[in-house]
Amino acid sequence: MIVSVVMMPLIVSSCKADQKPLPAPVQSPATPMMDDQVDFDTSLWTELKAEDGYVIDMRYATVDNFVKEAIYPCARFFLRPEVASALTEVSKTLLPQGYKLKLFDGYRPRTAQQKLWDKVPNPDYVAPPKEGSMHNRGVAIDLTLADLKGQEIDMGTTYDFFGSEAHRDYQNLPQQILDHRRALRMAMEAHGFQSIRTEWWHFSFTRGSYPLDDWQWPCVDQK
Repeated sequence: MIVSVVMMPLIVSSCKADQKPLPAPVQSPATPMMDDQVDFDTSLWTELKAEDGYVIDMRYATVDNFVKEAIYPCARFFLRPEVASALTEVSKTLLPQGYKLKLFDGYRPRTAQQKLWDKVPNPDYVAPPKEGSMHNRGVAIDLTLADLKGQEIDMGTTYDFFGSEAHRDYQNLPQQILDHRRALRMAMEAHGFQSIRTEWWHFSFTRGSYPLDDWQWPCVDQK
């Protein structure tokens, strides 16, 4: 998506609403810093990092995205705790097969969703901020496979490619690429995630309901 979402032609990441709107969005309460490592409410959010075994490539914290500008103030990757735990199980499933997970996008504040909508006010590609997306709930993930050295696996199209070649049921691809897509989808679906038809990279967690959120993670000194 971007999002087709709530998870070339036009480059945009999964944001088309793929779940019925929940009650009014909420702003996660601020939480006092517990120590030098914790500056967010861990009951509401889990931060995923490279040291957890993931390859992190947050495109919307860079200019390497369809709007050609940074949407996030810094690259920190958050999900709801239950979703992060499920993704850990996916990672454990794929590791013996020689794969790591490369993460492009997770939780997205609705302020960022508004910026995407301002660029592409088309609900076929971007979820209207007032409806929100699964990313705005912290339960959608855009991701792909990487090898154990962190090199991205060929999945047939780039991330955020919005053409038929990126569709889940597109079959006019080499068998190895189809096998890669199937391995990712099977591992995700086995742990509570659901794919969408138009984006091989987008998955939403289906076990539980979560509100839309406006929380923006703090940026830490990278020195």
